[in-house]
Amino acid sequence: MPELTERSAGAIRIAPRAGIVIAMAAFLGLVAFFWPFLVAPGRLGANYAPPLIFGVLLVLVLCVVISEIAEGGINSKALAMLGVLSAVNAALRPLGAGTAGIETVFFVLVLAGRVYGPGFGFTLGCTSLFASALITGGVGPWMPYQMFGCAFVGMLAGLLPRATGRLEVMMLAVYGSLSGYLFGFLLNLSFWPFSLDPNSSIAYLPGLPFTEQWQRYLAFDVATSLGWDTGRAVTNFVCITLAGPAVLTTFRRAARKARFRAPVRFAAPKAEEPGSGGPDRPGPSVVPPSAHRNSHDGRTI
Repeated sequence: MPELTERSAGAIRIAPRAGIVIAMAAFLGLVAFFWPFLVAPGRLGANYAPPLIFGVLLVLVLCVVISEIAEGGINSKALAMLGVLSAVNAALRPLGAGTAGIETVFFVLVLAGRVYGPGFGFTLGCTSLFASALITGGVGPWMPYQMFGCAFVGMLAGLLPRATGRLEVMMLAVYGSLSGYLFGFLLNLSFWPFSLDPNSSIAYLPGLPFTEQWQRYLAFDVATSLGWDTGRAVTNFVCITLAGPAVLTTFRRAARKARFRAPVRFAAPKAEEPGSGGPDRPGPSVVPPSAHRNSHDGRTI
């Protein structure tokens, strides 16, 4: 049972305040993705709502990191791990992105979220895509969507149920495959309202009922990105199946050595041994000079 707990529980605890900030950021992230279904025309300025939400989300990402550092959810060791894995993901992403939907960034994100917990996975998704955008020049209005799409993938990986051994690897592989479709489904929302002629049967039309709008979007998602998302899903499944056991072992060994979840105990001071001369115990007994043992008959005089 201790092994099961170690394998399933996140290695990095998230303090309550940091958890609240992450929940708020995730909620506003969902609002940012699904704003076409939530913002009615003529209210809040539908054309300007997404940029405003992007700004709020980027500020909240910064608040997540600062809050976790302040609350101890991410200490110096966890912050170093976050930086290393963000750099690894930023370096892996250009190796696959752009070829038939093959993207190599997600399997590390899924495995790290599984081992280090949902809060770490959420933050890693944001920082990985931010670092990758700076390296590849992919900064643009789509970047906040990509950051939060990956953040949801890492967070949900940390919330998966307990499992061990091959069952855990298979569960993560299936989740990685599904997350490939989930990421594409969410990212399409970022450009769907602006990408098609309004006369198209799958275009976004403000003012339509939710059910009809939803059907239009599902048709748009299937028609434009299902093949690309399938490439991402297959890549995630294969990478996690082949490299998952070794990467999980490496991450957990690093977590044990770093002792992210080591409890803090205050030990009572050790009792001093007799004859040590401490304040609570008498020092060594001294025989007064007048009392000495007669060497001939053994009497003390």
